[in-house]
Amino acid sequence: MEGNLVIVESPTKAQTIQKFLGKGFTVKSSEGHIRDLKDNSLSIDVKDGFKPEYVIPDKKKKIVSDLNKAAKGVETVWLASDEDREGEAISWHLFETLGLKKENTRRIVFHEITRDAILKAIENPRDIDMNLVNAQQARRVLDRLVGFELSPILWRKIQPKLSAGRVQSVALRLIVDREREILEFKREKYYKVEALMHPENAAEPVEVKAALDRRLPDIAAAEDFLKRCEGKTFRITDIEKKEGTRTPAAPFTTSSLQQEAARRLRLPISTTMSIAQKLYEAGHITYMRTDSTNLSSLAIAASKDYICRNFGEEYSKVRQYKTRSKGAQEAHEAIRPTYIDKETIPGTAQEKRLYELIWKRTVASQMADARILRTTMKAGAEGLAETFSSQAVEILFDGFLKLNTDNGEDGQGGEDEVFMPELNIGDILDARQISAECRFTAPPSRYSEQSLVGKLEELGIGRPSTYAPTITTLKKSRGYIISGDKEGEKIEVENLVLRNGDISRVRKTETVGAEKNRLLPQEIGMIVTDYLVEHFGRILDYGFTADVEKEFDQIAAGDMEWRDVISAFYSPFHKRVEETLSDNVYSHVSRELGTDPKDGLPLIAKYGQYGAYVQKGEGENRVFASLAPGQLIESLTLEDALKLFELPRTVGEHNGIPVICTKGRFGPYIKYGDTNVSLPRGTDPLSIDLRSCIALIEQAADKAANRIIADYEASGIQVINGNYGPYIKCDGSNYRIPKGTDASALTEEECLNIVRNSEPTGRKRRRK
Repeated sequence: MEGNLVIVESPTKAQTIQKFLGKGFTVKSSEGHIRDLKDNSLSIDVKDGFKPEYVIPDKKKKIVSDLNKAAKGVETVWLASDEDREGEAISWHLFETLGLKKENTRRIVFHEITRDAILKAIENPRDIDMNLVNAQQARRVLDRLVGFELSPILWRKIQPKLSAGRVQSVALRLIVDREREILEFKREKYYKVEALMHPENAAEPVEVKAALDRRLPDIAAAEDFLKRCEGKTFRITDIEKKEGTRTPAAPFTTSSLQQEAARRLRLPISTTMSIAQKLYEAGHITYMRTDSTNLSSLAIAASKDYICRNFGEEYSKVRQYKTRSKGAQEAHEAIRPTYIDKETIPGTAQEKRLYELIWKRTVASQMADARILRTTMKAGAEGLAETFSSQAVEILFDGFLKLNTDNGEDGQGGEDEVFMPELNIGDILDARQISAECRFTAPPSRYSEQSLVGKLEELGIGRPSTYAPTITTLKKSRGYIISGDKEGEKIEVENLVLRNGDISRVRKTETVGAEKNRLLPQEIGMIVTDYLVEHFGRILDYGFTADVEKEFDQIAAGDMEWRDVISAFYSPFHKRVEETLSDNVYSHVSRELGTDPKDGLPLIAKYGQYGAYVQKGEGENRVFASLAPGQLIESLTLEDALKLFELPRTVGEHNGIPVICTKGRFGPYIKYGDTNVSLPRGTDPLSIDLRSCIALIEQAADKAANRIIADYEASGIQVINGNYGPYIKCDGSNYRIPKGTDASALTEEECLNIVRNSEPTGRKRRRK
């Protein structure tokens, strides 16, 4: 036997490592886990110490077979899966499934794919860490038990095809609880007063914006204040200058990278992780699943060298950050570039942008603090108890801001530089304009993906590697939430402006409560959360979920036995499941909204088999309308409900044929005779005008006219220009046209030859 087999998780990673190791080493990929619990059964022997029943999925059998053959003829097998619990479990599954022997199997780990890191790992192999494996098994088993026993309850009590999960359901509860906070919030009006002041003694004409030190409750108080300001001479009563510093943020952890990429690059969490995986496998960054903010001594030294060479020694400040997140696990390094002096990389635009974000964050963390001068100026007038104040920020030394990064110690950015002229106490300020603008108190913001990740991390719920799949499951797989915008409410307000001794009133429309790209709970998400909180409050308790994560950490450290943790949880949980299945309590959501003022018929919002809807009337004459995406039974008003019944709506006539806007299974559309035309996304079927409808109808007609390229009636053949290119239609079946063939020049005989010599297209049925 001779040679070495290295098994890693991904094909891309295998290709990169093969280049470094060269001859004598064969690098192959397991493509993730090679075995798992069965899909359609509990796959856990509850009576035999919660023993998992692992199987090799069909799609992995060929991979296992190939790895088996490769492992039999080599001297040493190196298990090089990722350096975390999931990676450790993959190595253990490989060891067990391939029947490897301890004497010629080595476990190696590295957190960056570089020649030095890989060779160092080979020089320092270790055994598989069963504590890490058991921590992963505990999580997998507990999640399977919760999901497998809770989901059937939801199917029976609420609706089929629903699911629950230990982390998933708690994350959903956060979103639902926030929505309820917003629904219960009572908005209050107030007036904010600002003045545009011009110093009389300034060397150059300059304007200073100052704000009143308190809010005014209503327009009467605002008008009274402006009247008291008429003819007043304002003087500077106080100037305070204070030097401060801004410290760069720590290098990225998984969650901070997810949040910052969402904030700065507008990337969804799942996209960030996908790009980071590619950067890691290509050898550009260190391992992207980490709770640590530590940097290696090599990275710190390389950063210092780069900073001193490019900016000067005064810009360098060596730092080692402490990890703050709850229950941080695995002593990885932070996410950083593998080579600090590599400012850019080849790749897609998104890969380059994410790499630049990581590079700047890493280098900035080793740079000097920025020194800032904050100046606060206060101004008042004789006879006025109130004062105006203005703040300015001047950067004395840019430090880490030299990199044009706004990442301060809070990771949320800092103040922009605001100029203020040199002023002195007693200087006269000419208040050329004082305005009082109507504002409204704001409820808590709905969660975005980034703020939800921050909250989950703050509470110690789940792990950064689970956040992206959790959010994806809630959105796509179950439909419990959607990503969307809240338009807000338009409110007519009246503002006041004092200028040249006169007070004028200005009416305008303010939009209140508008939010973009937020996670919005759907009705089914609210119903599922309410039911689980009522019947399984312990599972959905934030503190309990965080405590479970701590127990996983203790298992990983060897301080707890994983079966004991599962047993302590399962006994009371299973008992509660059996009690709930046998009771006669079902989830029924119904809310009376009022009556239609036109016909006096009652309107009731309900939830049924096909989702949330409004019923109008009773008995055989009742009619129904589905709620729009983002609408909730709990917050639906009578006015909102009545609008749902305004469709179908006759917009007008075109060529003597009615143009009707209505709504169907796939969204709003225009009905024009026998033609149906979908409305573009975001178009309101209740407000679209006739001209816009005619344009869409004509556009659809032009597309239909150009759809048939040739029509041979005798043989029943048509050449059609489809959405994905031209094809042949014959006897109800479709046939591909060979590449390079000019579809417009096909004769009837050529079409028949294609039909005779090829198979019709169509979706193949999958066997289960």
